[in-house]
Amino acid sequence: MHKEKRRREKHTPKELSAVALSHLDHAAEIACYYGFSPIKTPTIEKGDSTKARQIIESDAHNRNYALTDEKDFRIKAEEKIALLRICEEQKLLTGTQPAMLYYEGTPRRSDQKKSASGAYKRINLEIIGTSKSIAEAELIKVAFEILRESGFDDLYVDINSVGDKDSLAHFTREVHQFYRKQLSELPAHCRQEIKKDLFSAIECENKQCREATEHAPKSIASLTEPSRAHFKEVLEYLESMGIPYKIDNHVLGNRNVCCHTVFLIKTLHAGSEETPEETLGLGFRYSGLAKKLDLKRDVPAVGLSIIFKQGKTVHKKFHAPKKAHAYLIQFGFDAKRKSLEIIELLRRAKVSVQQSLTKDKLTSQIATAENLGIPFVLIMGQKEAMEGSAIVRNMSTRMQETVRIELLADYLKKISKR
Repeated sequence: MHKEKRRREKHTPKELSAVALSHLDHAAEIACYYGFSPIKTPTIEKGDSTKARQIIESDAHNRNYALTDEKDFRIKAEEKIALLRICEEQKLLTGTQPAMLYYEGTPRRSDQKKSASGAYKRINLEIIGTSKSIAEAELIKVAFEILRESGFDDLYVDINSVGDKDSLAHFTREVHQFYRKQLSELPAHCRQEIKKDLFSAIECENKQCREATEHAPKSIASLTEPSRAHFKEVLEYLESMGIPYKIDNHVLGNRNVCCHTVFLIKTLHAGSEETPEETLGLGFRYSGLAKKLDLKRDVPAVGLSIIFKQGKTVHKKFHAPKKAHAYLIQFGFDAKRKSLEIIELLRRAKVSVQQSLTKDKLTSQIATAENLGIPFVLIMGQKEAMEGSAIVRNMSTRMQETVRIELLADYLKKISKR
């Protein structure tokens, strides 16, 4: 009976999407327009928890990045381990495209009862299989649109980078040397914490700790050149999308799980004098985690969870995007940045497009569009990005026309009816 139950729980990638559709709402619809596929909430198996305990040196310091106790924004290795296991089982990591996954709720153990949804809704976005900085940008963009349409405003990002393995090793040495001299200035309980987790004092909200660590090393100062370039690109994406951000050197994540970018999504004016701001999201890269598991290889991955109070706006039903008649092709960094603006403009007009934003080469993107049998492609290079336009090409006749970005939605609706 137990084996039969486990067999029923396994799904193909297509089935993984289908099983969740009846429970989805407008948030999932937004994610689908950006290329995310809905899946069931992952189940944490006993082996996932065992591996998490082996990887995490100590759970004594596991900061909750929420500003109140009502929400849980702690980094939980077992959730990512379960997700990577499922991706491997379902062969979601074997294609040329990264797996872009959407699920709702909190992953739980198979023997753990599902708790009532309560006042808060949790949404999770994962991009697995690419190290490109566009992945962070896409996660943040989708989260912002979901939160805005859920009634939140004054949104901004607190962001930091701990870099790759070499960056983190250098930063760890710098922090260790610094606290050897500063340890006596820390409160007694913080001295005990720092013995278990070196980064705990930097992230500690205690006033004494903050004063003592004012001149502590910053992780971004230890970044290798590739890590620095990656972080710079993420920030450039945020600037191009008009998303406010500030670099927060106290946001470090868990050094056994996180790498490169760690970020929080917050809102001002949360409605309380005690909490003038509110944390709505936590995201981080965990590209080194897979190699610590049985996968025995690096699987670049980045994820984001947002938690917000339900009922802030009128509940909107899920309407699956219509079949895409166009494929968005971009080449050049400026064009890649502009692509997210195009996807959002088309989404608001209910026009669906397929894309491979993590790909850089024109030929590979055209080949993908041809293999999918999509009748039209939108081509944007550096020139088009600067001019605010895109080339619309008919894949059958090879005829093409240059169209202003603001006119694209109406143009695509018109030619798709022919």
